Amino acid sequence: MPILPRRRYAEPLLLLLLAAVARSTAAAPDVVELILLTGAQEKGAVCLDGSPPGYHLQRGFGSGEHSWLIYLEGGAWCDTIESCSNRKTTELGSSKLMEAQEFEGILSNNQTVNSDFYNWNKVVIRYCDGASFSGNAEAQDQDGSTLHFRGLRIWQAVLDELMEKGLASAKQALLSGCSAGGLATLLHCNDFHARFPKEVSAKCLPDAGIFLDIEDLSGKRLMWSVFNGTVQLQNVSEVLPKDCLAKKDRTECFLATELVKSITAPTLIVNSAYDSWQIRDTLAPVGSYPGRSWLNCTNDIGNCNSTQMEVLNGFRKKFLDGVKVVKDKKDWGLFIDSCFMHCQTKYSISWSSQFSPVLGNMTIAKAVGDWYFERSKTVKEIDCEYPCNPTCKLTG
Repeated sequence: MPILPRRRYAEPLLLLLLAAVARSTAAAPDVVELILLTGAQEKGAVCLDGSPPGYHLQRGFGSGEHSWLIYLEGGAWCDTIESCSNRKTTELGSSKLMEAQEFEGILSNNQTVNSDFYNWNKVVIRYCDGASFSGNAEAQDQDGSTLHFRGLRIWQAVLDELMEKGLASAKQALLSGCSAGGLATLLHCNDFHARFPKEVSAKCLPDAGIFLDIEDLSGKRLMWSVFNGTVQLQNVSEVLPKDCLAKKDRTECFLATELVKSITAPTLIVNSAYDSWQIRDTLAPVGSYPGRSWLNCTNDIGNCNSTQMEVLNGFRKKFLDGVKVVKDKKDWGLFIDSCFMHCQTKYSISWSSQFSPVLGNMTIAKAVGDWYFERSKTVKEIDCEYPCNPTCKLTG
């Protein structure tokens, strides 16, 4: 079974209410129109249904005229013909259904909210391939039409077009994305960095992109199953690290905990050690436990009993073990909070507001800025166990 995207379709009520409060005191986010890739069919760079991929571009200004932020959209994966067929009838598989997007959080042009990146050129690349911009194959759909698994070509073609639009002359560049887009950020980080001369500060910022290969409460390895199906179906291999492939199979090399070992570009990982999406969908999904025994806990970590918290703290330990290699990586950073969240850079409320998580006296926005601009010698913050951090006011 594919893991379906939870974001956008089922935002938790508390997050929506707090976002409304935050927005009432700030300027409304800009709405940025969709741009379709030129010559997509000729380049073989198309969405699942064969439509051209799209992106949203907001031009930088002033001191940010030659600085670029590229943000990769997330939205889970499709690992079977059936799930990819269903996906192609949504905006996650067809640009025919995509609309304009609001730019907030790290994408905001409000200096108060986003003091370090507000005037940069900002791009959101839409996600319509179902394999974190990494597949390169095609298959026959159930109705006889073609399913196009061209995520890698989409990445390459959109980046090429952006290079022609000014990215090639960037003085500063940052690749980011959340969830499946966070994993895509890791997959393409070295390639992104290699596109620029050495004097350009090109770095990577994956948000909520560290997905663990764990057993759920019933003993099933759901994340492994989905990744394995995705890698095989969509022919994910070209983007995987060669040093990993020499020792391990493709699915293992698709895991973020393996990818971080091969990335040489400066990278900062933003993630919750209690990633709400993984806890709900891969650790304690409905059906992996009797009745409704875990439902209150997975809806709100504050409702978890002591036995359930032991399980969640075991998840946290595995997560920290998976990123411990970063501690010794020069020019890398960590912002690992203990809030029950998934994707924190794309929302102004979690990026920089009175509700933003704080570690080491830094909001996420300040931590990312201090790391990128090297205002701090190191930014490697790891939170203590829940519920130790009083700034964890959000659930998402």
